[in-house]
Amino acid sequence: MPAIVNGQRMVVVRVNALSDSARIVREQPRRRALIKKRKKIGIMSRLRADLGADDPLESTPDDALFPGFETVSIDVGETTISARRAGTGPPVLLLHGFPETHLMWHRVAPALAEDFMVVCADLRGYGRSGKPPSRPDHSTYSKRSMALDMTRLMEALGVQRFFVAGHDRGGRVAHRMALDHPDRVARLAVLDIIPTSDVFRLADARLALAFWPWSLLTQPAPLPELLLGSAPEAVVDDALKNWGSRVEDFPDAVRTAYVNALRDAATIHAICEEYRASASIDLQHDDEDEMAERRVACPVLALWSVNGPIDMWYRDAGGPLAIWARRAGDVRGHAIPGGHFFPEGNASDTTSELRRFFQED
Repeated sequence: MPAIVNGQRMVVVRVNALSDSARIVREQPRRRALIKKRKKIGIMSRLRADLGADDPLESTPDDALFPGFETVSIDVGETTISARRAGTGPPVLLLHGFPETHLMWHRVAPALAEDFMVVCADLRGYGRSGKPPSRPDHSTYSKRSMALDMTRLMEALGVQRFFVAGHDRGGRVAHRMALDHPDRVARLAVLDIIPTSDVFRLADARLALAFWPWSLLTQPAPLPELLLGSAPEAVVDDALKNWGSRVEDFPDAVRTAYVNALRDAATIHAICEEYRASASIDLQHDDEDEMAERRVACPVLALWSVNGPIDMWYRDAGGPLAIWARRAGDVRGHAIPGGHFFPEGNASDTTSELRRFFQED
C-alpha cells in the first residue's frame, strides 16, 4: 500500500530475485527508482527514477480491463516479459497474436481467473515486453526463443507445469513450447492456426491475398518496417475488419493500444523479425522435429473460426484436426463463431471451451 512520509505519498516497489535466470518486479504503481545489486544472480535490477509512458510498469487506462490482476515484469535472461496475473488454482498461460498484445484476453482472462491462476503475457517484441536486438538469422525472434521466455516467466512465478492457450502467433509459440518443453506443458490449446510448416506447405493465393502479413512482413528490412510504421491505424483496422471479426468487438482502449504499439519502431522491427523467423529458422526447427518424429506429447485442443480460412482452406488435407493429428497424438477440437479474433468476438464460447479442456482429468 502507498505510505505517507512527511506528507508525501510514497510508492513501494519490491524487487525479488527468484532464480538464476529470472527476477520478478512487483509494483503498486509509479514514481521512485530502486537500484539493487543481486550478486547471487549477477543481475543489476534497474527501475527508472521517473517512470514515463513507455515504461513497462506504467499504469495505463487499459488496466481497468483486468480488474484484480497484478502487473509483473520478469527478467528472463535475454529480455524482459511483461504479464498480468490473477486467480488461484491450476496455472494457465494465455498468449496473444498479431497485431495484438495480451489485451486480447481482457474478456476471457477474468472469467478463467475464477477457476485458475491466469497469466496473460506479452510476447517478446510485443506490447510492454522487451525488444532485444535482432540477429541476421532471425533467431532472436524464433518461436524457440519466445517459448523459452515463457517457461522462464512461469518458473519465476513459481510454476513448473501449466496449461497454455495461444492465439495466432501466440499459438505458434505455444506449439513450440510443447515440443521443446514437454515436461512443462500439461495441455495445449491452439486457436485459429495450423502448424507453421503446414501453412507454407499448403500455401496458395488465398493465403497471400487474405493474410498479407505472411508475405509482406517476411520481406527483408526495412521495407515492411517502413510500411507498417507509415500507417499503423490502417494496418490494425484492416486486420480487425477483414479477418472475419466485427469492429465493435474491440473497445476503443484496446484498438488504441494496438495502434500505438505500431507507432514504436522497435516493436515494428521485432514483429517483422518474428515473421521472418517463421519463414526461416522456425521451419528449420520444424523440419528437425519431423525428421526425429517428435510430436506434441500432451493433449491438444484446436479451435478455429467457423467459415474462416482454417475451416475452409484445408479440407483437401483432411481439415485442421487431421493436420494437427500428424503433429500430436491426442487432438480434439472444432470451429466456433467469432471470426479470426474469436477470443474477443466470442469470449463466452472461448472461455467455456478452454475451461472445459483445462478441467479434464
